[in-house]
Amino acid sequence: MNLRILVVLHLLLALLAGCGSDGPATPVPPVDPASVPAVPEYGGTFVEAWLGEPSNLISMLATDGSSHAAATQIYVSLLKYDKNINLVPYAAESYSIENGGKLIKFKLREDIRWFDGEPLTAEDVEFTYKLMIDPKTPTAYAANFKEVKAFRLTGKYSFEVEYDQPFAKALVTWAMDILPKHALEGENLLETKYSRQPLGAGPYKLKEWVPGSQLVLEANPDFFEGRPYIEHEIYRIIPDLSTQFLELKAGNLDTMDLAPLQFLYQTKGPGWDGSFNKFEYLASGYSFLGYNMRHPFFQDVRVRRAIDFAIDRDEIVKGVLYGLGEAANGPYKPGTWQYNDAVKPRPYDPEKAKALLAEAGWTDSDGDGVLDKDGVPFRFTILTNQGNTQRIKAGVIIQQRLAGIGIRVKLRTVEWAAFIKEFVDKGRFDALILGWNILQDPDIFSVWHSSMAVDGGLNFTRYKNNELDSLLERGRRMVDPVKRKPIYDRVQEILHDEVPYSFLYVPKSLPIVQARVQNIKAAPAGIGYNFTKWWIPATLQHQP
Repeated sequence: MNLRILVVLHLLLALLAGCGSDGPATPVPPVDPASVPAVPEYGGTFVEAWLGEPSNLISMLATDGSSHAAATQIYVSLLKYDKNINLVPYAAESYSIENGGKLIKFKLREDIRWFDGEPLTAEDVEFTYKLMIDPKTPTAYAANFKEVKAFRLTGKYSFEVEYDQPFAKALVTWAMDILPKHALEGENLLETKYSRQPLGAGPYKLKEWVPGSQLVLEANPDFFEGRPYIEHEIYRIIPDLSTQFLELKAGNLDTMDLAPLQFLYQTKGPGWDGSFNKFEYLASGYSFLGYNMRHPFFQDVRVRRAIDFAIDRDEIVKGVLYGLGEAANGPYKPGTWQYNDAVKPRPYDPEKAKALLAEAGWTDSDGDGVLDKDGVPFRFTILTNQGNTQRIKAGVIIQQRLAGIGIRVKLRTVEWAAFIKEFVDKGRFDALILGWNILQDPDIFSVWHSSMAVDGGLNFTRYKNNELDSLLERGRRMVDPVKRKPIYDRVQEILHDEVPYSFLYVPKSLPIVQARVQNIKAAPAGIGYNFTKWWIPATLQHQP
C-alpha cells in the first residue's frame, strides 16, 4: 500500500475514534476538582503497564527498563535527580568535593533501614562498589566505578573516594542503587533469591511477582523520606501498546505513555475529558537504526551512509509521530548545551544513496530490482521489540524507502525479554531499531567505547573507533562544560560521519494519568520524579 495512503487511513481511523463512535460509556468518571480534599490522603492503588517483564531486580545486572523502573522504587542511592535533573542528596546526608575534584567525601543519613530492619551503612556502599568492579560481576555499568583510585571507610556512616584526576561523572556514579551487604555477601548474583525477592530500603517493597502477569509493590512504612501516599503500585505485563490503550480506556490502568495518534485524536470526549490529565514535553531519549558492525554488508561506511541518505526522517516524524517530536541527529537532545548544531543531518536523497551503493560495488546485475554484489543480494533483517508500534511503523517506512533503492528488508519483532537476552546482548542481529535515554551528562562511554563492545555490553553494535575512544576517555575526566564542549562536538561529528547508527527521532513524551491522582507536576525531569508524593482521595481509591 502506498505510504501516503496508509497515513491518511490511519488519520481517518483516528478521527472516527476521536468522535467516540466506539468510545466507552464513561468507564472512568470525571473528577470534580471542588470535591478533592485540601489535605493529601493515604491509601489506594496505582496501576501501570510494562511491555516486558523485568529480567531481575538487582539493577546492576539488568539492561531493561522494567527492571530499573521497579528497582528505583525498591532501592535507594546516595544521590538522585530532582525535578530539574540536578543531582541532590538522597541516602547521603551531605557530600563535599575536594582537591580539585579528585576527592569526594560522603556522609550518610543514619535513619535508613533495610526492609528487615538492619541499618544501611557505609559498608553497604563499599560492598556495592566492590561488586561493581569485580570482573566476575556480569554488569554493563562497571566503567564509572573503575575510575575510582581508592575507596576508604571513614566511619560507620561516612566514606571517601579518591580519583587520579577529576572525573566528570563522579557524582553520577554514586547515584547507583545500594545493595545490602548482610544479605548478598557470598551470594551468587546470578542465582540468588534476592533477584526476585529484593531486600531494599526504598519507598516500596515487592509484595508479589506473578511471572508473565504483574508485580505488586506496597508502600514501605519506614521509608526515611516518609511513607508514600499511594499504598500499592501495580505493574501489569501487557506486551502490546494497543492492548494497553484499551485497558486504559476501560479504567484498568491509571497511566500510560500515549502514541501521538492517541494523544491527538483518541483521548477526547466522554470518558476522557475531566477523567484524565495529559502532559506533553520533548522526551529525553531517541530512537535509532543500529547496524551490526560485524555484518559484512555494514562494514563499508559507504553502505551505512547510503542507508542514512535513504531515510526520510521528516516523513517518520510526520507519519509515525504525527509531528509530535523532532528528527534526531546524534545522541544528544536538541536544545541542550552538548548538542552540536554544526552537524547537519543528511537530507533525504535516494539518488545520492544509489550512487554510494554503486561506488561500494552494489549493482542490480540481473535486473530483478535487488542490488547484489559478488552474487549476494542485498537483503537483511531489522529486529525490534514487540508491542512498540512507533518503532514498528518507523521500520515499515524504512523498509519501503530502502526497497526504492534496491535493498530488501525483512521486519521481525521479538518479545522484549528474548529480544534483549537472545539478540541484543549476544549481537545476533543484522540491524535493529531501539532507543536510548539521554542523560544530563554527555558522557556516553558505556554505549560507544570499544571496551563495551562485548556480549552483554551496551555497545552491542560492536562499533570501534580509536579517536572516539580517546575523546570519550578525555571528556569524562573533565568537569568544565566549556572545555568539554569541543570534545563532544567532535564525538558527534564522528558518529555522523561513520554512521554506526542512523539516528531517527526524538519523540515527545505524552503521558496520560487518571484525574483522580493528585499532585502531578510536569518538569524537565518529566512527571514521575515526585511519585511518592502523588496521592488519591479516599473516595476515589481502588484496592488491588
